[in-house]
Amino acid sequence: METYTAMRHFADVWGLLAMAIFFVGVILFTFRPSGRKAAENAAQIPLKED
Repeated sequence: METYTAMRHFADVWGLLAMAIFFVGVILFTFRPSGRKAAENAAQIPLKED
């Protein structure tokens, strides 16, 4: 039972930290200034006529 408790504690602490870092990374990647032109081009794809 001690192994389960230790693994649970490890997953609670480091799993939460990893998810938080991933979340912040996705937010920073999404709102980076250099991505504006690419996002605008991608948004216009459905509106372009063949």
